[in-house]
Amino acid sequence: MTLYKCRVFNSSGERHSLKIDGYSEDDILAELRKNNFIVSDIKRHVKLSERNLIPQKSGKIKLKELSMFCRQMNSMLKSGITIEKCIEILSIQTEDKNFCTVLKNMYKKLLTGSTFSEAVENNKEVFPAMFLSMVRAGELSGNIELVMGRLAVQYGKEYKTESKVKSALTYPVVLTVVATVMVIFLLIYVMPTFVDLYESSGVALPYVTRIMLKLSSGLQNYWQFIAITMLTVVLLIIRLMKNENVRYKIDSFKLMLPLYKGLKVKLAASRFSRTLSTLVESGVPLLSGLEAVSMIVGNESIKRLILCAREDVRKGSSLSCSIENYSIFPPMVHNMIRIGEESGELEDILNKTADFYDEEVENSIQKLVALIEPVMIVLMAAIIGFIMLAMITPMFDMVNTVQ
Repeated sequence: MTLYKCRVFNSSGERHSLKIDGYSEDDILAELRKNNFIVSDIKRHVKLSERNLIPQKSGKIKLKELSMFCRQMNSMLKSGITIEKCIEILSIQTEDKNFCTVLKNMYKKLLTGSTFSEAVENNKEVFPAMFLSMVRAGELSGNIELVMGRLAVQYGKEYKTESKVKSALTYPVVLTVVATVMVIFLLIYVMPTFVDLYESSGVALPYVTRIMLKLSSGLQNYWQFIAITMLTVVLLIIRLMKNENVRYKIDSFKLMLPLYKGLKVKLAASRFSRTLSTLVESGVPLLSGLEAVSMIVGNESIKRLILCAREDVRKGSSLSCSIENYSIFPPMVHNMIRIGEESGELEDILNKTADFYDEEVENSIQKLVALIEPVMIVLMAAIIGFIMLAMITPMFDMVNTVQ
């Protein structure tokens, strides 16, 4: 139940402020009118302790959290616990404050007579589109607990894949940060110590040394301007990436890069196959499934091609032909889909295709990391070596002059 703060007038015209517990505003209004009160204002009373739980802007739920939520829902629903009670229990035990608030909102929605899918739709900004489609299909078929189980497996595998990609990128990112910090340290703190020595020697400085000295001087004198410029560029890129057309052009360019294209297309093929398999198996119509899948492939260019293929399917074309016509994925994908369509086992075939591409993604990541590591080390050594050479070379010239 929720506490509501009400401003009312009694039959004598006296004004009162009341705090009443109820499931909804309609229940509170009915109760007050039954007692001959005229209601002037009614709103939910938020306690100070609750205000800290309400996020200013909720983001998408993390895959790990979502997978755990679906698995727990599946277990409790199998045990005969109602959806309302499941949500209430999970809202109490979840450690994520934002998700806790979302679950509490869903619980209140369910108590007012809304269905589970309506409660999810009311918080669609935090749930993936696929989740809502699956829940609706589960309600229609009466197999909501089965759908929760499939979603738990789906999001669990997506989380593992995402973790592998992040893990693979950790080393290059850390190495880049370390190299950048070392370069800045050398230019700002080490290089200036040699300036007076160089100037007093009267030796003509090599070209590379003069470049390093200018860079060092620039970083010391204009670091505020450089920092503001970099921040402005980052914010501008973030803003531009919110524009679909800009994101489409950037994602299209990325797919032209040999190493990136191979990994991204395989990753998209895996997500496409597994997600569509889960959706179709749960009773979601193919057209709705394709629309939901297009939202999770992670590339605007691939997303638009999937939506084009969906339009062809809507006009009567087979899924395999539509995928083949747009050359979205490697040939294996549309060939496997064709086998699934002919055999009537599309869901199973798509699942096997996803398993294959999961392995391909893992192999591609390992190869990419094996290639990036030595390249990054050599590049970092070259940059730092270049700076050290710029500092040391004039010293040899000074020694030769003294001799």
